[in-house]
Amino acid sequence: MSSGFFIAQKQAGASSICAAVLRQSKNRGAAVDSENSHMKHSETAANILQNIGGEKNVRSLVHCATRLRFVLANESKADTARIKALPGVVTVAQAGGQYQVVIGNDVPEVYAEIGKISKLGASSDGSGSSSASAEKTSMFNRFIAMIAAIFTPLLWALAGTGLLKAFLAAAVTFEWISPETSTYVVLNALSDAFIHFLPLALAFTAARYFKANEFTSFAIAAALLYPTLPTLTGQPDVTFFGVPFTMVSYVTSVIPIIVIVWLQSHAEKFLYAKLPSVLRRFVTPMIVVLIAVPFVFIVVGPISAIVSGWLGGGISWVFQVAPWAGGAIMGGLWQVFVIFGLHWGLAPLAALELQEAGRSLIIAPLFAAVLAQGAATAAVFFRTRNQNLKSLAAPATLSALLAGITEPAIYGVNLPLKRPFAFGIVGGVIGGAIISLGGGFTTAFVTPSGLALPALIGNGSAVATVIGLLASVIVPFMLTLVFGFKEPEEPTTPAESGTQIEVSSPLDGTVIALSETPDAAFADGSLGHGVAIIPRKGALYAPLDATVVVAFPTGHAIGLRHADGAELLIHVGIDTVRLGGEHFSLKVARGQTVSKGDLLIEFDLDAITAAGYDLTTPVIVTNGELYPTLFDQAAGPISHGDPLFRAVAIDQAVAVN
Repeated sequence: MSSGFFIAQKQAGASSICAAVLRQSKNRGAAVDSENSHMKHSETAANILQNIGGEKNVRSLVHCATRLRFVLANESKADTARIKALPGVVTVAQAGGQYQVVIGNDVPEVYAEIGKISKLGASSDGSGSSSASAEKTSMFNRFIAMIAAIFTPLLWALAGTGLLKAFLAAAVTFEWISPETSTYVVLNALSDAFIHFLPLALAFTAARYFKANEFTSFAIAAALLYPTLPTLTGQPDVTFFGVPFTMVSYVTSVIPIIVIVWLQSHAEKFLYAKLPSVLRRFVTPMIVVLIAVPFVFIVVGPISAIVSGWLGGGISWVFQVAPWAGGAIMGGLWQVFVIFGLHWGLAPLAALELQEAGRSLIIAPLFAAVLAQGAATAAVFFRTRNQNLKSLAAPATLSALLAGITEPAIYGVNLPLKRPFAFGIVGGVIGGAIISLGGGFTTAFVTPSGLALPALIGNGSAVATVIGLLASVIVPFMLTLVFGFKEPEEPTTPAESGTQIEVSSPLDGTVIALSETPDAAFADGSLGHGVAIIPRKGALYAPLDATVVVAFPTGHAIGLRHADGAELLIHVGIDTVRLGGEHFSLKVARGQTVSKGDLLIEFDLDAITAAGYDLTTPVIVTNGELYPTLFDQAAGPISHGDPLFRAVAIDQAVAVN
């Protein structure tokens, strides 16, 4: 929304503008409800494509949660008025070089229909730009991109706890701490809990990726990890309403929760479209959880158990016939087995080996698999110029090499870059084959890692074991260092993008995503982009040095303009204009210059809440065409004056009216 937003408010008066905003919110809510039940997606898609100037006028197309985002060759060819009038279209916004057609919740369906009648649209999640790029992108590449996107928010926690696990393992190895002490128990829980309950974290990130309900996804993951369910593992005649199933462990698993959340996202769309609005909010999660969890137990679990059984039996046979080949398979593919959750089927084989023969041939080549991925990550650290990647590769390397925790290395570095992951497999194949050729084995069920090497050294040919371990480290390290990888693009920095405005928090409270605001007009970003704050105190302060350009007499909202042109709207609560100024006290006037930290509004938080109003407060940049990018958005608890976000202009010269 441009500076005209504020000019119009000056001309028409604050109360009329607020009423217009309220009407807009109601109209959008009605449009979304209508779309859920009546919109013909194919007709909407065809009409949009026709009126936007045809497929030839579209350079790229993606979608976000509520809108189709076109980059057009010539925006003048688009009939904006006609597109706005189409059934199912909420509005049209032109900002940041994009021609944005706001659809609402049904945007994935309209996007998919456009893909059916044109060569536009790369993926169902809107992550691509065209079908041409989709044709060039293999299923494997799309799988890697999906895994990387889902794991990205978790990487630092994985790296940090993995490094802590490595230090704890080193402390035990060098007898700095005894595993019998309560201190060790606490530290082990701190370092192991995140990876143990990894499906819970993945439930949230997968839900965001597939646009499913996050807390329903959490409920599904929590059920998979519920503490009483492992007691069913290995028991005969386990059934669910008479349907037999095999219980397997989902601890640290990856694929099952991602698959089920993907299915959940489709189920939710179907149920939301079919169920009455009075029921859908609570009946949908009930149905989804009731179906999804048993589906995992009855379908995913048994399939995993069958495939793991076949895999385990085949590998056991290979080790009997040609140990070097078994070592090559385990050393090369172990990390792939881990990704797909198939490694659990091999653990019983190793345990059986130890029970019957007092040694395990299967565990030995796993050292090569783990060290190889760690070495590839180390090479990434030395080669990359990307500072974000370098800072992630360092702890990931230590975590993998010392503690055998490879998740940060694989999901954060090697798999997204592809080549290092492949080079790690090569190193694992060579190292595993040499170790097993020399008859390497372990006499204990250990987690393969650098600190666990004493369990391997001296068992079998010492020369072959040392050569195999060296090969597993040197080969992937040198291949990655010499042949390299495609450097990820550095995120655009504020200095490169243009003028940046530092915006501090105007409230004491908790920052949430703007999309979580319980008002469609704010949540879908059509009024501007930013964040929302749930206040814990009834005082609103100036988030930056600015001029008050809008001061609603009701005291529920205020508009500010920075000297460089950035315009902010702060709206205290949802629909609070209906209070008519009751419980609000405006401390400034329109045209007044304020400094960061000045008190702007006081409000009675308890009284407003008691009156039944939601106090979620959007803080948005309304002229997104000039300031299209936000950096360093805060999240969680915050105090007024703390950094909230940075708004970055499209160039160094920002026009100010």
